[in-house]
Amino acid sequence: MRRTPVRHTTIIAAAALALTATAAFADDLKIGLIYGKTGPLEAYAKQTETGLRMGLEYATKGTMMLDGRKIVVITKDDQSKPDLSKAALAEAYQDDKVDIAIGTTSSAAALADLPVAEENKKILIVEPAVADQITGEKWNKYIFRTGRNSSQDAISNAVAIGKPGVTIATLAQDYAFGRDGVAAFKEALAKTGATLATEEYVPTSTTDFTAAGQRLFDALKDKPGRKIIWVIWAGGGDPLTKLQDMDPKRYGIELSTGGNILPALTAYKRLPGMEGATYYYYDIPKNPVNDWLVAEHQKRFNAPPDFFTAGGFSAAMAVVTAVTKAKSTDTEKLIAAMEGMEFDTPKGKMVFRKEDHQALQSMYHFKVKVDPNVAWAVNEPVREIKIEDMNIPIRNKR
Repeated sequence: MRRTPVRHTTIIAAAALALTATAAFADDLKIGLIYGKTGPLEAYAKQTETGLRMGLEYATKGTMMLDGRKIVVITKDDQSKPDLSKAALAEAYQDDKVDIAIGTTSSAAALADLPVAEENKKILIVEPAVADQITGEKWNKYIFRTGRNSSQDAISNAVAIGKPGVTIATLAQDYAFGRDGVAAFKEALAKTGATLATEEYVPTSTTDFTAAGQRLFDALKDKPGRKIIWVIWAGGGDPLTKLQDMDPKRYGIELSTGGNILPALTAYKRLPGMEGATYYYYDIPKNPVNDWLVAEHQKRFNAPPDFFTAGGFSAAMAVVTAVTKAKSTDTEKLIAAMEGMEFDTPKGKMVFRKEDHQALQSMYHFKVKVDPNVAWAVNEPVREIKIEDMNIPIRNKR
């Protein structure tokens, strides 16, 4: 009987200690990053993570504290596979109790994630997947996107190369990213006076473009005026180089594409003067956020920040701005704070459009310049294509 109170006291103390530890852990502000860290899009994914961590550091002035809570980033590799992505996001929400999730790299995987956010009633900031369906027909109110969408890519490229008397053919990957991109490009191109001659779709794993290239050449070679093949591509395969090797100039055909990561821009050096529109190139935006990112990234990695580094950074800025504005991580309060919210990014101001939660943002018309002292093709700015210069369609059924 004398030992019973001691035993009870010990048990109570242990329970109290466990509750305290649980409370302390629960106080962390947890951000889940779902991304294709391994697989075909791993270069993009790694940039996203770097940008996210640097963005959180910048936005919190180095404290990594937000709303009085320590920020913890929990990463999950979905290998860019839809089934794995869906499971990883569910695990992040249900087991890891993340407050907000960010991801993912592949559009197909991101589309699989959308219902998971809705089922768990938690915010998913889509970065960097671009398929229009994400903020279009497959959208739900828990989805916000800092990444550009296919329409922004397409409209900006149509503005850059589409003019009366120009005939264009497209080459794209046969999945949501490619088909949405071409659909949006086709719609935007119609308003420029240019003509779309044909569309070619090939598997994402394609490395031999001979047959597709010949069909594109045949569709364009006898057309009058300026003739362009516009390529929309993600990952490996290098279609630009393969098409260039087929000598399109013998038919007076030019190549064009949007911006890309720096390693991919090495292939653009064979295309001096090529024009297109890009989401980001480190030397184009002039603002304090980008100045810090470029300087710090150069200092830490001996290289400039890349395409998706800016994207991850933008997602971080959105999270910090939203939680600061909402003064909470409650989902409904976050949604109210984020709809119509403006926030700073390396690209300048972004705005989450209330109707579909797509981040409206500038794009950049560029021309390829070859500098022998730079390993990749320089994206020389022609002009900034601002938010008000692009009529981005609202494609959801809200």
